[in-house]
Amino acid sequence: MTAVATDEAGHGTRALIFALLALACGHMLSTLLRTIPAVSLDLMAADFHIEPQALASLTSVYPFAFAAAQIPVGAAMDRFGVRPVSLSLLAGTVVGAIASGFATGPASFAFGQVLLGVATSGMLMCPMTLAAKQLSAARFGLWSGAILSIGNIGMLLSSSPLAFVVDNYGWRAGFWISALDGIAVALAVFLLVPSQPAEHKDDSSPLSQMIEVLRLGFSRPLRGLIALALVSLATSLVLRGLWGGPWLMDVKGLTRVEAGNQLGAFTLAMIAGPLCIGMIDRRLGRRRALVAGSHMAGALLLTLLALGAPHYPVSALLGLPVMPPQYDLVLFVLVGLATSAQPLLFGMSRQLVDAQTAGKALAAVNLAFFLGAALMQSVTGAVAALAGLPAVLLFMAAMLAFGVLIFLAYTSPSP
Repeated sequence: MTAVATDEAGHGTRALIFALLALACGHMLSTLLRTIPAVSLDLMAADFHIEPQALASLTSVYPFAFAAAQIPVGAAMDRFGVRPVSLSLLAGTVVGAIASGFATGPASFAFGQVLLGVATSGMLMCPMTLAAKQLSAARFGLWSGAILSIGNIGMLLSSSPLAFVVDNYGWRAGFWISALDGIAVALAVFLLVPSQPAEHKDDSSPLSQMIEVLRLGFSRPLRGLIALALVSLATSLVLRGLWGGPWLMDVKGLTRVEAGNQLGAFTLAMIAGPLCIGMIDRRLGRRRALVAGSHMAGALLLTLLALGAPHYPVSALLGLPVMPPQYDLVLFVLVGLATSAQPLLFGMSRQLVDAQTAGKALAAVNLAFFLGAALMQSVTGAVAALAGLPAVLLFMAAMLAFGVLIFLAYTSPSP
């Protein structure tokens, strides 16, 4: 009997691992699609006969749609279960990728991006929700990190490999390949993810849930965390997913593949960063100082990156026409490491509220992450059009530093 029970437990564990891997591949597809413009913005803009800066602002409809769908998709998972919601989202992702790939102008491309934003909005929540339901707290901590790391592989795929595809087959091929990947992931989810009964945890409408999450986000205990969350993930996502490629190609003169290689190194830093920050957090036990210090370091590094442009202070100080690409590579990697403290904001939000509102607090921080990315992407498009790419980096550095100051003001210990 014991051997049979052990075999059943082992089979159940293997089945859960395969299910989580299948769902995590959906998150990987989401990060790939989100970052396609980083290495193809110039070609897309030329096809649509608009300025790259205008197209950059247009692509912000993706993260806006992504943020708006967060809470309704979460409610759907409570009501219908992870498997049907994941399959529905993957079907929408395939349709959105095809629509983006066949876009003939700004309007049709924006339509495809909205579809993708809504459809990929739950790609991280699906494996996280299944893991939370099936695993102990200790194992959930391990798997949540693994899910995030698997997801960030999508950004590796959208660096050098995507640059090669774009150079040889055009920017549309990136979306068509993503559509095929979506079909493969949907098949894996269909075969590997179990059907589970819905839990009906909250029968209130998505609108009332949204209002409750927003009310909690504006409450004084979370105000500092929300302020930093609005600029934290936005800085790394917008730099990696939008402006990193144009900066390296237009300002530093790299080829598309060379730029992809640097963005790949940036992505590796974003994968390793949360693990390193987590270990430092456990050793130091000073989470507030670590979050503030790492983000302020990120702001300083972005400033140094911008000042290495032609005729800017760092280049002029060293007597160079422009800082070499190796300078940017080092700074990109350090920015990726410094801005990897975002997961600690989730941990701080749990500490600042009671158990009954912990879920909504996490939702408020998550919403701030992606809403901030949408706002940053939209605003930096206008900044680029008015003042150029160095000004974009300086603007992001200023916003990050401002977020840190608000965070420190609202999270200061009581006397």
